Amino acid sequence: MESYLLDWANFLLRWLHVITAIAWIGSSFYFVFLDSSLTPPVDDDLRRQGVSGELWAVHGGGFYHPVKFALAPPKLPEHLHWFYWESYTTWMSGFALLTVSYLWNASTYLVDRSLVDWPPAAAVAAALGFLVVFWLAYDGVCRAFGDREGGDTVVGALVAVLVVAAAWLACHLFPGRAAFLLVGAMIATSMTANVGFWIIPGQRKMVASLAAGQPVDPVHGKRGKQRSVHNTYFTLPVLAAMLSNHYSFLWSHPRNWLVLVLVMFAGAAIRQFFVLRHGWKLGRNRHPLPYAATGVAVLAAAVVWLAPSPSAPARASVVPATVGYAQLQPILEKRCYLCHGAQVQMKNVRLDSPEGVKQHAPAVYQQAVVAKLMPMNNATGITDDERAVIGEWFRQGAKVD
Repeated sequence: MESYLLDWANFLLRWLHVITAIAWIGSSFYFVFLDSSLTPPVDDDLRRQGVSGELWAVHGGGFYHPVKFALAPPKLPEHLHWFYWESYTTWMSGFALLTVSYLWNASTYLVDRSLVDWPPAAAVAAALGFLVVFWLAYDGVCRAFGDREGGDTVVGALVAVLVVAAAWLACHLFPGRAAFLLVGAMIATSMTANVGFWIIPGQRKMVASLAAGQPVDPVHGKRGKQRSVHNTYFTLPVLAAMLSNHYSFLWSHPRNWLVLVLVMFAGAAIRQFFVLRHGWKLGRNRHPLPYAATGVAVLAAAVVWLAPSPSAPARASVVPATVGYAQLQPILEKRCYLCHGAQVQMKNVRLDSPEGVKQHAPAVYQQAVVAKLMPMNNATGITDDERAVIGEWFRQGAKVD
């Protein structure tokens, strides 16, 4: 029953997480596009009001005319929309999903004894530490260099070093799948922390100054914009880290930390192309195609690098000419019953009967032979020869009689 309820929690939280992430990323991407596409106002009245940029757009059968005030509008509007619940809900649903998927079963998902032989509680503490320590280090870098002349370049370089170091450390402490997820989660945590500790508080101070009839300090807008720009460059690397969980060829590589770094770098470079292309159309900067080309080239190099070597043909002595349930059952008993037997049925899958094996045959083949995801972290020590037997059993019709 516990496994069944956890599956429901996993599904519902994942659904919520995707919905709120779409809302957050969508609004973030839109405002980055808006800032990049604004042009000086044509109307004299708009200039007198302090408008620094405007945009005309058409969508859904109507025309829109958003404007941006350089510092503050002449009068505080009665209704002001705030963008923050999308970020907060995305993080809360993501952390809840991390909890039910990884932290709840830390001994299975966070511990690989071939890397670090530590108790589950220590693995959980280390995983949570990644989220906190990266934010403190990143925030410290921004505080130290963000307001200086040329500080954006320094901050970008130092944050890149932090990400590389975190990816290397995570992949040496945790199983590859968990390591990739934790690196994505730590960056996503910093994105929401940017909203919660800098962007929204700064905006609240600006609104409070307007309401009190006091001058607005421009530093709040500057810092909020800086953190918002950081968030847009973080977005594609975070999505790549999260999606990688479904593709074992990425996180199972011996140099998986470097694979993660390359994919995230490619995502950031491609995002730079989309950020700058609007400015290029208005003649503000050079054509950003080199950034996209760099990102695509890095991905292409990774595809070539990770390409599997041709498999040697299976030895006849290892895989019998005919594989039936009699040859399969001892392997399942030794390697699979621990999690899918009479005592425990993780993911509501039971393999200790011919009927159960037949029912889940495609999943067994995909997870144990093709993707090599199961057993999780190879906790039961299944061998390549045993995987070959399972594969041949499936290809011969998955017979259990």
